[in-house]
Amino acid sequence: MKALKKSVKKEQNISQKKAGKKRRIGKNMKKRKFISGLYITPSFLGVMLFFILPFLVVIYYSMIDNPISGDFVFFQNFVNVFKNAAFKRAAMNTLTFSAVAVPLAVVLSLLLAVMLDNKIPFRSQFRTFFLSPMMVPVASIVLIWQVLFHYNGAVNDVVVALGGGKIDWMKSAYSQIVIVILFLWKNLGYNMILFMAALASIPKDILEVAKLESATPMQTFLHIKLRYLSSTLLFVTIMSLINSFKVFREIYLLTGSRPYDTLYMLQHFMNNMFVSLDYQKLSAAAILMSLAMIVIIGILFIVENHFGKDVEG
Repeated sequence: MKALKKSVKKEQNISQKKAGKKRRIGKNMKKRKFISGLYITPSFLGVMLFFILPFLVVIYYSMIDNPISGDFVFFQNFVNVFKNAAFKRAAMNTLTFSAVAVPLAVVLSLLLAVMLDNKIPFRSQFRTFFLSPMMVPVASIVLIWQVLFHYNGAVNDVVVALGGGKIDWMKSAYSQIVIVILFLWKNLGYNMILFMAALASIPKDILEVAKLESATPMQTFLHIKLRYLSSTLLFVTIMSLINSFKVFREIYLLTGSRPYDTLYMLQHFMNNMFVSLDYQKLSAAAILMSLAMIVIIGILFIVENHFGKDVEG
């Protein structure tokens, strides 16, 4: 009986120790969660104050008649924006520009990264040339473009020397081509560095196996490198897309608030609505642009998830 009592008492002590240990662990976890919450709180408050609340205000403005009366008209402002000729032109120009500039920015930067990854001659000079726009202020870039594409600028001097006539580049059908070239020159270097970093992280043993199996460079690129680059491709495409929507800054510095028709972007429309204090159309246009961005980025995530699944596995 005494032995039995001792074993029972021992088991009780063990269970009490385990329970005490669990309580201590639970208290430590709660303490850690509380401390983590304190660290996250400033960031959370910042996001709430500078991102979420302003976006809620924009949604509110898009559904009222005007800020003074505050009468709800729900989707009438969106209907008015869709019927607005300036919005239609701005949306079409932005869509056309992004459809041309973003694929070019992604494909050309990838080709440059692959080329530089092969250790060609003058590799460092090429890299410096494409990275230099990142170190130049926007105002300086705009000044360079004004010198190049002015009616009496350097490009027209070359055109005249070749037997052509002068072109007013920023007030002609070629104006969007000029901005595409500016966009590419400004963004190719950053995208190229991202692709070069991704190419350097591809497992060398897989590339060596492909070489031993007599795979051609094109087969290696399409079936191995491109698969491992899927997540970087997604990131570069999203960043290029966002930057294409921000090209308003350069266009504004080059041409002002009322540019040639083909350069009138969504940001011009929203900026002009802001100047005229038409917050309802401004808010509606901003929400429509946000929804378009969410849909496009969602599609890109789905495509990347489909093609990058086997690599993650």
